This record gives sequence, C-alpha cells and structure tokens, in this order.
Amino acid sequence: MLRFFQAAVTKLLPLWIVCCALLAYHFPGHFLFLKNWTAPALAFILFNMGLTLSQESLRRVIRQPKNALLGVAGKWTITLGISIGLAFLLFRDQPDLLAGTILAGAVPSGTSANLYTFMAGGTLALSIMMSAVDTLVGPVLTPLIMKATVGSVVPVAFLPLFLQMVYVVLLPILAGLAIQWKWESRLAPVKKVIPLLSAAALIVVDLAVVSGAQTMLQENLVLLPWLFLCVFLQITVPMVLGYCFGAGFRMPEADRRSVVYEFGICNTALAALLAMEHISPIAAVPAVANMITNTSLGAFIAVLWEPARTRWQRYRSSSSSAAQHQSTQ
Repeated sequence: MLRFFQAAVTKLLPLWIVCCALLAYHFPGHFLFLKNWTAPALAFILFNMGLTLSQESLRRVIRQPKNALLGVAGKWTITLGISIGLAFLLFRDQPDLLAGTILAGAVPSGTSANLYTFMAGGTLALSIMMSAVDTLVGPVLTPLIMKATVGSVVPVAFLPLFLQMVYVVLLPILAGLAIQWKWESRLAPVKKVIPLLSAAALIVVDLAVVSGAQTMLQENLVLLPWLFLCVFLQITVPMVLGYCFGAGFRMPEADRRSVVYEFGICNTALAALLAMEHISPIAAVPAVANMITNTSLGAFIAVLWEPARTRWQRYRSSSSSAAQHQSTQ
C-alpha cells in the first residue's frame, strides 16, 4: 500500500505541483499558515538528500571535483547569461520585473534539483557537491551580479543571504550525512520513504509560495503569459544546453542528468524571498512563476527518465549476475 501511494505521489508529482499551485491561487487563505514553512521544508529536502547520499560516490566526487566545478561554472555563465538576456529582451521598461527575472537566475541551484537528480537516476553526490559550491560562491556572486546588471535598484545584503543559504542548504546536508555515517545500518526503512517525504515537502513549498504571492499574481494577470513564456525559456534552454555541456566534456550519463538540473533549476523560492525583502512584491512574481514552472518541469523530466534508470539498474544487475555465473564455471 505504501509503495503504491509513494508511486502515485512521485510519478504524478508534476500534476500535483500544478494542481496545488492552482489550489493555492484560488484559495490562498487556506494555506497562508504555511508561509513560515518554506525555509524548513527546503531544509528538510536537503536533510533527506544527506541521508541518501552514497559515501562511495561522495568520495569519488571529492577526489575528482572536475565535473562539479565545470557544472557550477557553466551554471553561473550559461544560465545566468540566458536569464539576463531574456530579462532585458522582455522587461527592459519594467525595472522590477527585469530585476526579479535576473535574480531568479542569479541564485544558487534549487534544492528540488537534488531531489529530481535522485529521482532521475543522476549522480546525487555530484548534485549536492554543486549545491555546496553554489552555497559558497552564491553570497558573493548574487550581490555582485545584481549590482552590475540593475545597479541601485536591488540592494542585496551579503550577510543575510549567506546565513540563509547556510541554514537552508549546508547545515541540513551535513546533518543528514552525519546521521547516515553514524547509523547507516538502521536507515534502510527511512530511505524507502524519502522520495515521498521530499515530494511532500516540495508541495508544501509550492503551496506556501503561491498562496503568499496570490495577490501579486492576481494584480499582474496581464503579464503572466509573458512571464511564464520567459521562465519556460529560462528553464528549458539551460537544461538542454546543460545536457550538451555535459556531453561535450564527456561526462557519464548520470553526471549529465545532474548538470541538467544544476543548469535549469535555481533556488527560486530563495529568489522570491530576497525579491520581497530587498526589491518589491512585483519583483517576486518572476521567481514565483519560475518556481511553479521549474518544479513541474523538473518532476516531469525526472518521471520520464526514471524508467530508463530502472532498465539500466536491471541491466547492471543481470550483467553482474552473468559475470558471477561465468566465474563459478
């Protein structure tokens, strides 16, 4: 029963995200109590990823950090460049929307990127390593990028941004890793429900952000078609280029999938919070639209990739069994 319920939630996650976004938009009052749960839910997802992280793959990524550094460098150039280009192309005369669109692409990778990498059969250790590097460079790069592109329109405070990234991303991962390394043998039952728990946390973020931004979305209904077109391109183009980027550097298939999500999914929940605090409510609308789109698209791609991961695991298992059978003859 649990396996069926988990499959229904995770395989249909794009549908649940869209439905919950519509529900939160039309009935925001029922979900406003979740407004303070965004950061804890994001941290919970990262904590879960820390619990599932393979020690062997983590050691491999640490010993050979080339792909992680390439992925981060590509994200902060390709994804950022596309975000800046789209912002100036579509919202040149609307400074708040321009700033919000750039900010949505100038923050570290989103925590859902780690979840979707796990679901899609990507290299989770690589995804988390890229998130960790993002966490270290983001507090420096995000303010510099915003100052260089939109100047005084966006005063981004360094210390609050840095602390928020540490509390939401770095510490939960380290806590999950510490628990896994100390009690790994006891975590098998927990690991079975981690995809379900992480998906539920992502839905909480979805409900919280959309219900909190409902007034802004409603007031800017006329702009939403352009915004969703903008964020669709802001997500899909980097994803396609991310896969090509990984292929160009001869990364393994699993690493390419990690890079796809690193390029395509930024921490737009964080971007929305920063926009609300440092720019204006309107500037948070692109980040909210991006969050709705990237979570649903990311889940959809992960669901498409999941059968391929299952077939690959079966192939490896059968190959290993055949090799063992031959060695015993």
